[in-house]
Amino acid sequence: MPPVTFRASETFASSPAHAFATVIEAPLPAIFDRRHLALPPIREVRDQTGAWSRPGQTRTIVLSDGATMHERLVTVQEPDRFDYELTGLSGPLGLLVRRVEGRWAFEAAGGGTRVTWTWQVHPRSPLTRPAVLALRVLWGGYARLGLERVGGLVGG
Repeated sequence: MPPVTFRASETFASSPAHAFATVIEAPLPAIFDRRHLALPPIREVRDQTGAWSRPGQTRTIVLSDGATMHERLVTVQEPDRFDYELTGLSGPLGLLVRRVEGRWAFEAAGGGTRVTWTWQVHPRSPLTRPAVLALRVLWGGYARLGLERVGGLVGG
């Protein structure tokens, strides 16, 4: 069963290198500190294996509703992109989603940087696919809030 793509972008007055370094190093609760409808904010990150900079590093993300997910950094191509995978999702999201392949991409755009956040969401089953498609709409609002915080961090 093919994944469902979620994508959001925003352009900031920053270089790709600065935007990349800021986002990869930012504490997740500083970016995702606000709820959007049914999607809770990130409360904390646990068990991070060093600075978030090398493929293979892992951490556990804890949401404000107590749900957790395991994140593994897959690829780092500075200053263009970094990829990660979310597995072991618990809580409501875990009922719908088997895993997520995420990417943050940074490309020069009109004197600034276009930051694009993408999720490839793998539904748990064909029965959960319609709910994942509906989740894409909620995620768009959550992503917009996160990208607002990114803009504040990178100066754009």
